[in-house]
Amino acid sequence: MNKLYPNAAAALDGVVRSGQLLAVGGFGLCGIPEALIEALRDTGVKDLTVISNNAGVDGFGLGKLLETRQIRKMISSYVGENKEFERQYLAGELELEFTPQGTLAEKLRAGGAGIPAFFTKTGVGTIVAEGKELREFDGETYVMERSLVPDVALVKADVADTSGNLRFRLTARNFNPAAAMAGKVCIVEVEKVVEAGELAPDDVHLPGIYVHRIVHNPNPEKRIEKRTTRPN
Repeated sequence: MNKLYPNAAAALDGVVRSGQLLAVGGFGLCGIPEALIEALRDTGVKDLTVISNNAGVDGFGLGKLLETRQIRKMISSYVGENKEFERQYLAGELELEFTPQGTLAEKLRAGGAGIPAFFTKTGVGTIVAEGKELREFDGETYVMERSLVPDVALVKADVADTSGNLRFRLTARNFNPAAAMAGKVCIVEVEKVVEAGELAPDDVHLPGIYVHRIVHNPNPEKRIEKRTTRPN
């Protein structure tokens, strides 16, 4: 089975459509599938609900989809670096399901593991728990959270072999594996493609069984979100 597609547009063809629930890997601008996000913008699909730790920055990452008004709702844990996100939310133009970061990661991990819901102490007694089931375990109160199973997951990895086995680089190994596992269809953007068997078993961070389509993008921009300097 050939999982390698010639470009991001081809990889999205026949998979994405308006109104879907999507998961997008990455943290800030680290480990985001840049080419896939641009190709998604170019499809013109709209009314998307996007699960992502954040929404990129103005004009880059998921910020590009906010600019074109293709996102209807964000399920996120951090939204502090995007002025257009702020403007749309405060104007009532964008829905937001604000989720604690660890809970968001577990929602994806559990979804990929076939677990429909779980209980956590995070958020108990706050707005996060409003309208959700509470249950007591060993004298402590927990809130039930539903797992997330997106229609499509767009992820970024460092290396893939032709069977779809993935290796992530450093902190790009944050939300990407969980998003990949949770998605009904997983499309991965990678910087390097090798033949099956070239990745040592101990170097495989995610088995290829989760990956449906691969896009080779050897030269991503990798923009720095915040550049901090100090005197010599």
